[in-house]
Amino acid sequence: MDKDAVAGLIRDFEDRPLPALVRRELEPGRMPPGKALTVIGPRRAGKTYFLFDLMTRLGVPRKEMLYINLEDDRFLPAKAADIDLVLSTYYQMHPEMTDRTMHLFLDEVQAVDGWELFVRRVLDSGRAQVYLTGSSSRLLSREVATSMRGRAATRVVLPFSFGEFLSARGFTPGRHLSTKERSWLVKHLDDFVRTGGFPEVVLDSDPLSRLRTLRDYVEVVLMRDMVERHRIRETKALRVLFASMLASYAKEFSIHKLYQFFRSQGIRAGKSSLYEMVQHLEDAFSVIPVRRLGGSIRESEGTLPKMYIIDAGYIAQSGRADSTSLGRLMENAVAVELFRRGSADPLARIHYWKNAAGREVDFVVSRSGSVRELVQVCLRTEDAGTDRREVEALLAAGSALRCKALRIITWDHEEKKRVEDRAVEYIPLWKWLLRR
Repeated sequence: MDKDAVAGLIRDFEDRPLPALVRRELEPGRMPPGKALTVIGPRRAGKTYFLFDLMTRLGVPRKEMLYINLEDDRFLPAKAADIDLVLSTYYQMHPEMTDRTMHLFLDEVQAVDGWELFVRRVLDSGRAQVYLTGSSSRLLSREVATSMRGRAATRVVLPFSFGEFLSARGFTPGRHLSTKERSWLVKHLDDFVRTGGFPEVVLDSDPLSRLRTLRDYVEVVLMRDMVERHRIRETKALRVLFASMLASYAKEFSIHKLYQFFRSQGIRAGKSSLYEMVQHLEDAFSVIPVRRLGGSIRESEGTLPKMYIIDAGYIAQSGRADSTSLGRLMENAVAVELFRRGSADPLARIHYWKNAAGREVDFVVSRSGSVRELVQVCLRTEDAGTDRREVEALLAAGSALRCKALRIITWDHEEKKRVEDRAVEYIPLWKWLLRR
C-alpha cells in the first residue's frame, strides 16, 4: 500500500460521520497510563461499534483519532509495517499531534502477525492511547495477557443486554410503568429470551431473515473459530457436540455420556478431543459452563457442568426454543446476565448448588470465595408445590452457605415475604435484568 492510498484511508475516516449506534452499558473505565484497552467477545456482538461508541464518548476532534480496520481488503495480507506506514502518514498529515496524545483504534488486530510488538512500541512512545478489537477465537484474554505482558486491560462485549435491546427498539422504561408499558415490556422480554441480543438480529424485523442470520453465525463459529483455527478434523463430532449442547442447555452436560453415544453411532472422536472442543467453544464465547459449588476448586472442577448458551439466538436457530421451554430460556438469560456482570470482575464466580437430598439452587453468586447471593429461576410461582420446592432449596442453601440474600426470579410476579424468619425476594425477570 502506497502513502497516497494510506492518506486517502485516513481522510475517509476523518470525513465520514460515525454510524448511528445503541449506547452500550459497558463502561470502558479509567485507562491506566501505558496500557491498551482490548475489546473481546463473541463474533457479531458489536465490538467494532463499541469502538465507535468510545470515539463518541471521548469527545475529542476527529483528527486526534485514527481508526484502522486491519481486515480491510486494501491491507490484506496485513503486516506490522503497514500499520507503521499508516501511523507515520497520520503524523505527516497532522504534525501538531506529534507532541500530543492521539487515540489509535486497531480493529481486527489479529489479522497482523506481530501486532503485539507494534502495540508495545506505540505504548512505549507515550504518544498514543491504544484500543484493540479482535476475533474472539484469536484474541483470548489469557493470550492478550501473555503477549502484552500485562499491558492490556480487557473488556468483554456481549450481545445486547435487555436494556440495550429495549434501547434498540426505541423504548427506555421509566421508574413507574403504566399497565400498557408493562405489558409492552413483557412482550419484548419474551422476544428477547427466545431470540437473543445479537445487534443485527435485534434490528431485523423479519423472523425468517433473523433465523438465516443466526444460522450463518453458528456456521462461522464452527468452521472458522473452531475447525480452521484449531485444525479440528472431526467436524461431524463437533457439529453433534454443539447440537447436543443446544438441546440440553440449562441442564447438566456429560462428555462421558456423549462419548458413549458417539461410540454407539460410530462417530469418530476421542474423549480428550471432545473436552478440548468444549474448551474451544467456551474460549469463543459460545457456551458458559457453570459448575456445582464444591468445597474446593478441584472438587468443583470435577463436577458435571450445566451448559448455558451465550445467546438465545443460537438456541432459536436450532429449533429448540419451543413454547414449552420458556422456563429454561429464562434460566439461560439469567446465566448470561450473571456472566456479563461478572466479566469485569476477576474475583466474581457463579456456580449452582445441590445437596445430598437433591435440593438444588440454580445460581450461587460469589466473590473472593464469599457467597453474596442465591438465585432461583421459576416461571410459575403460583403453583404451590413448585413454589415450596424452590423456597425450600433456597433456605437449605442459605443455611449451608450462610447467605441471607435469597432471590427468586419470576416471569412477572413480584413480592417480598418472610419464610422461617428469612427474607425471600420474588422479582420479575425484566426488572432484574434492568437492575444496575
